[in-house]
Amino acid sequence: MLKFLKSTPAKFITILLVLQTVALYSSVRPESVPPSAPLASLPRNLGGWSLLREDAVDQETQEVLKADDLLFRFYKNPEGTRAASLFVAAFRSQRTGKSPHSPKNCLPGSGWSQLSSDLYTIHLDGGRQIAVNRYIVSHGEERSLVMYWYQSRDRVVADEFKAKFWVMADSLRYNRTDTALVRVVINITGQNEQEATDTAANFVQSFFKPLHNSLPA
Repeated sequence: MLKFLKSTPAKFITILLVLQTVALYSSVRPESVPPSAPLASLPRNLGGWSLLREDAVDQETQEVLKADDLLFRFYKNPEGTRAASLFVAAFRSQRTGKSPHSPKNCLPGSGWSQLSSDLYTIHLDGGRQIAVNRYIVSHGEERSLVMYWYQSRDRVVADEFKAKFWVMADSLRYNRTDTALVRVVINITGQNEQEATDTAANFVQSFFKPLHNSLPA
């Protein structure tokens, strides 16, 4: 029994039950989410990285995500030698069943295979550190590095279960369930995973503060 209680299905059931309780408790109160700028207001130049292009999110993805705001951009580094994609899906509320979809669950359906995964620490200005998911994925001969996390208020969470916990905690304490899924993808050249990791971390450092300022405080 103890082993089952520590298992992933048991954790999922527990979270589901607590979410239902929170939903019943808070459904009578409209959420109080501070106003925020649209994601499109994110600067075209971010710490030396400059906008390469902005792509529209296809209708099928929009219908699956049901996000309140979406951003899908490609930036190039100051030298113009590397490009990175930035995808952000922002949700002002998760009470109506809307919630971020983990990128790792979308990989098989899009033809990508996961080769490895771990947590990676990124050092930001001011001495702050954030832990994000780092995945190495492949599609045929192509290999890419993916970093993603969940961001709300002044919090960055990599683990999906912990993200759900904080949604419940914020709902009870602050009457809000807003969050955002942030994903960065960069191609791996010459099998050099460390170079791709360093480049992706530098890109995150460049946009983290501007993005933070675009999300509800």
